[in-house]
Amino acid sequence: MAKYMGHRKLGRPTDQRVAMLRNLVTSFFKSEDGRIITTEAKAKEIRSIAEKMITLAKRGDLHSRRQVLAYIREEEVVKKLFDEIAKKYEGRNGGYTRILKLGPRRGDSAPMVIIELV
Repeated sequence: MAKYMGHRKLGRPTDQRVAMLRNLVTSFFKSEDGRIITTEAKAKEIRSIAEKMITLAKRGDLHSRRQVLAYIREEEVVKKLFDEIAKKYEGRNGGYTRILKLGPRRGDSAPMVIIELV
């Protein structure tokens, strides 16, 4: 579990940051169109975690499924990841996500982006 944590603190204590990143990665894979809108710093953290999850899902064995389930707690999302998303990237060696910049958020001028599956 610790190997999926990045280096950005995102202004939160560790437990809140880990929970937030888990929820964002789960929402990212759960979304119908494979994209979510978030801040740039969060998107860069999500990207590294999501790409590791897709790489594990491409292996497709029981051990990798349990490793993914240790991070993503929703079984239907893990099933979608292994059955649909991993199959889509069989011939691809990384670079499963893209980040598109949107501009500053109105309230606090935080740089907003769309992170999506390629």
